[in-house]
Amino acid sequence: MSLSPPSTDTSPEAAARQRVLLLMILLNAFATPLMLSSANVALPSIARDLSLDAVILAWVPMVYLMASTIFVLIFGRVADTVGRKRIFLIGTAAVIVSSVYAALSVNSTMLLSARFAQGVSAAMLYATQMALVTSAFPAKVRGKMIGLVVGCIYVGLSAGPLLGGYVIDVLGWRAAFLLQVPLALVVLLLGIFRVEGEWHGHTRVPFDVPGAIGWAISITLFCLGVSALPGTNGLLILGASVVSMTLFLRHVRRSDHPIWDVNLFFNNRVFTVSSLVSLLMYSATYAIVVLMSLYLQTLQGLSATSAGMVMMIQPVIMALLAPVTGRLSDWVEPRILATAGITITTLGLMLLSRLDADTSLLYVIGSLVLTGSGFSLFSPPNVNAIMSSVSEAHAGSASGAVATTRLIGQLNSMVLVTLALALMMGNTPISPETYPELARAVELSFSIGVALCIPAIFLSLLRGRVHPRR
Repeated sequence: MSLSPPSTDTSPEAAARQRVLLLMILLNAFATPLMLSSANVALPSIARDLSLDAVILAWVPMVYLMASTIFVLIFGRVADTVGRKRIFLIGTAAVIVSSVYAALSVNSTMLLSARFAQGVSAAMLYATQMALVTSAFPAKVRGKMIGLVVGCIYVGLSAGPLLGGYVIDVLGWRAAFLLQVPLALVVLLLGIFRVEGEWHGHTRVPFDVPGAIGWAISITLFCLGVSALPGTNGLLILGASVVSMTLFLRHVRRSDHPIWDVNLFFNNRVFTVSSLVSLLMYSATYAIVVLMSLYLQTLQGLSATSAGMVMMIQPVIMALLAPVTGRLSDWVEPRILATAGITITTLGLMLLSRLDADTSLLYVIGSLVLTGSGFSLFSPPNVNAIMSSVSEAHAGSASGAVATTRLIGQLNSMVLVTLALALMMGNTPISPETYPELARAVELSFSIGVALCIPAIFLSLLRGRVHPRR
């Protein structure tokens, strides 16, 4: 049975239930990116303490994204059947346990397994967070509630580098994984004792087991293959990934109830091109936070706190500008705004590709302001273009595609960084002796980002109109 506060119920009791549910969701929307961004600041300290080489260190954020990308589709479907709140709370509890496990890690095996568990846990939250908002709030206030959730995500991303840097300097890198635990405990207690009812999908459909397995195998092989490049084994594993992904796409196109409905990609030009542009942009830009953490704390010699203050500039810019550009895209053709945003982001990445140990912090800050401003001008209009290109009947599939494309792009970005580190540094640890190789890896990573943005500019311009008369 699906229980939800009736949208027509305006009693004080109903309003109180909605406020508690919203508080639970907002606290989680802040805590999860807080954990993610603070963990990125901890990477140089982790490398020193656990004696990790550059490629293994790159796997610390990548394995989290790999797990999230694999399981977000799976838990989205499971939550529709067993209950969205239930999966949300299980994910919250799992985040707490996996974060403590990560903080207790004494070697790379423990840490990577903990990060994988964190990614699985986060996938439960990603899959249910917006679904709970959509289920529990009436349409007339739903946009406002979604805006609050997105705002909390940006605030968490902004606060993570600063708070994480401070606790790392004072208590060590392990504290970065515990930063969000108190908030997660509050979320868990609210959900168990104060949030009544449960929310399910409107219809029950069979779970696509072959699709889920094919998706998991494809993503895993892709990550393993790239990290093994340029060796022959890497090429063979990548080839197996291509075969697996081809079989997966054939299956989901023919399935009556696929784990991921990809048919929209084959019959809607604006939707397809806008999604491809999103994939390219996230692939080009997501790793900025990881690369800047390594660059600022090694080549520039900044403390974790100081590095965090610099790193928070980009998400703060995004938090301030994204709501404005989103509203603007209702009046100005989204492809124009998005293309301008990609162009500005490309200029910022070009500046970042010129970084070296002697670069001034003012130059770094200016580059991050450009990339943050550009991505703010790109992202909300691009999402608007995607969602406006489909009918109401396909809104759910389009929303899932937005989330999945974002995660795949973020994963691609970390895969490319791993490849750059493998090519430039191999299995050598990060130390003053290898700083020149690290600088070349950073330069290569940002240069690849520029190369990805260039086709994105042309694709964005050619995608077609969303507002026919503008």
